[in-house]
Amino acid sequence: TRQIGSQVIVSSMMLMSTLLFFSAVKYVGVAEAISISFVAPLLVVFLAWPLLGERITPVRLTAVVLGFVGVLIVIRPGSSVFQWASLMLVGSAVCYAIYQIYIRRLAGVDHPATSIFYSVLLGTIVMSSVVPFVWKTPVNWTDWALFCSTGAMGALGHYCVARAMTYASANFVAPFNYTQMIGSVIVGYFLFAEVPDLYVWLGTALIVSAGLLVGWRGRSEAKR
Repeated sequence: TRQIGSQVIVSSMMLMSTLLFFSAVKYVGVAEAISISFVAPLLVVFLAWPLLGERITPVRLTAVVLGFVGVLIVIRPGSSVFQWASLMLVGSAVCYAIYQIYIRRLAGVDHPATSIFYSVLLGTIVMSSVVPFVWKTPVNWTDWALFCSTGAMGALGHYCVARAMTYASANFVAPFNYTQMIGSVIVGYFLFAEVPDLYVWLGTALIVSAGLLVGWRGRSEAKR
């Protein structure tokens, strides 16, 4: 790579995003966790201006504000249902947004596989120093299969994001993350008997609407 500094940032942000998300999801429902993570595409819109020079229009700025209102509805700070773990999810979203920004910066320099390699390398080095103190050996083949499939799906997902960034702007690609909500609701319901409440649905609707507005605006500007 010719951008080792950027690759380190990409790898660090992905590692931090993953650690924060998995640390928080122990205390927060799957659908709620995913809905809060949806603020990442809106943060991409906001950060793409200073880091990538992509113009932020009044429409995009409005979408960012709407998205944050949606996040506040989901986490409900100050209420009895608020959990501090929700703030870890916001931090995870910030890290993931920075990750996407730098992936976009590297799109014309390094192959997507290069970014995946450095992400895996840093994660392996850092986590190898931690795992000996917290490791619990899976008790059956089902657990092993879940561990392996989680790693494989995560790597494939990161590769697809990096690949997509080589063909389209960060503002256009980011909103597609919203399709995760469908899977999160299904998994949360069937595996953990979790049913999102009205506030989660309302907040998610605002966040997704804001993201779709950004995507629509990006396509309209691309046609001009």
